[in-house]
Amino acid sequence: MSERERFNKLVRKWQPEHRSFFERPHLTRRCFFRDALTGVGGFVLADRLAQGATESAGAVETKNTAKSVIFIFMRGAPSHVDTFDFKEIPGVTPKDFAPESFGGITLPTKLLGNTARVIDKIAIIRSGLAWARAHPLAQTWMQIGRNPTSATGRIAPHIGSVVAIEKDPQRRPDQAFPTFISLQASNISGAGYFPVEYGPFQTYASANGLASANHRPGREVFQQRWDLLQEMDNELRGKASPFGSQAAGMGELYQNARRLMFNPAVEAGFTFTPEESDRYGSSGFGNAVLTARKIIEQDQGTRFIQIDSGGWDHHGDIYNLAGNQAQNVRSIYRQTAQFDPAFAALIEDLDASGKLSETLIVACGEFGRTPGQLSSSRNGRDHYLQMFFVLAGGGVKGGTVIGETNDRGGRGPGAFTTEPGWYRDRDIRPEDIEATMYSAMGIDWTTIRYDDPLDRGFYYVPLAKDDAYAPVDELWG
Repeated sequence: MSERERFNKLVRKWQPEHRSFFERPHLTRRCFFRDALTGVGGFVLADRLAQGATESAGAVETKNTAKSVIFIFMRGAPSHVDTFDFKEIPGVTPKDFAPESFGGITLPTKLLGNTARVIDKIAIIRSGLAWARAHPLAQTWMQIGRNPTSATGRIAPHIGSVVAIEKDPQRRPDQAFPTFISLQASNISGAGYFPVEYGPFQTYASANGLASANHRPGREVFQQRWDLLQEMDNELRGKASPFGSQAAGMGELYQNARRLMFNPAVEAGFTFTPEESDRYGSSGFGNAVLTARKIIEQDQGTRFIQIDSGGWDHHGDIYNLAGNQAQNVRSIYRQTAQFDPAFAALIEDLDASGKLSETLIVACGEFGRTPGQLSSSRNGRDHYLQMFFVLAGGGVKGGTVIGETNDRGGRGPGAFTTEPGWYRDRDIRPEDIEATMYSAMGIDWTTIRYDDPLDRGFYYVPLAKDDAYAPVDELWG
């Protein structure tokens, strides 16, 4: 059985299927004894798999090449055939896209001319495939690495929260920044069932720095008020809080926030000059990418940063250059004008500071967009499962392309994967990218935690015992 056949069999086995009440199976005598004995077995194993214990579903070796991850989430789903899986379509593709080949990789220079400068440092996955074509579902899926409607999907933490809880023991006493930071994020997934302190610290990039990191009446007055607060209710928010773990978690958040105040590292990491902003495109997204770079360079304990780049939902007027400056028109010209300079500058500046080799950069949307002709009614591209992933840094081999796409059934170039490009010989799913991030960070992606509220074991990557998903090791050459 090939890897692709084995995977498809697993998917069919675990794919949830809705049935009406009268079609659902009923409890037979055999099922009764099976379930009863399962309960007895679980009781016997209770000591070994105590709450909070973990185990590995398989003997795996992680890459362990990255100290942190910068995840650029292109919300709305960018068109793969107009960007990183470029396909020139006569009579459709605008002539001013000016495609050129750089080391055998074709990019539209009008849209990604700055990215072309760092093509030797990025890897492109073209055989990506999403599971869903609805924005909220697919966006959450990409952030938690599993089906949000599944049992564990409802309590699953963000990938960044898994990184945070795994890397928390490695924090130095002098490191004050949150382990997981989100910039410009909207509707980001949270800590799930993990303690609240492992959720994303959400903020927005500003030249003035981190909001509320100083106190207008002064440091001395703030310290007096802080001391008074501790005298009044520190015991209620401490680790032994009578109100439970949630109150204790909020108390920990207070302490962590206190470490950020009057901190010179915060000023260095969260402020920037107009000249720096210009280099990154002078946009909200560019400023967020710039801030992420400065945070990484401060080495203050941040291990995962998510940056949101919205506005890629191009159902209509995708090539509307004339209306590009209008606030209500978000053509692909406008979106790439923000993404392109910031993405290239991030890679160049991290490389110059020596941080690129230890920082994994991942950029993608939640799915792709229809290939071929534009929609006749709106001149846009609609939702499509085929998608790309772009990675750089963290030991990833630059100038690499994994996977090929082509037409099938007359849908147009870029419609389907023709060559997966990796040893699993199938499309690369969001769960595979999740495993890739964990492997790069030295985290065992087959880990199963036994502290979940469902008491069924929480897999970092779903179906780890079945070896369903895996890191894309070909990224490292």
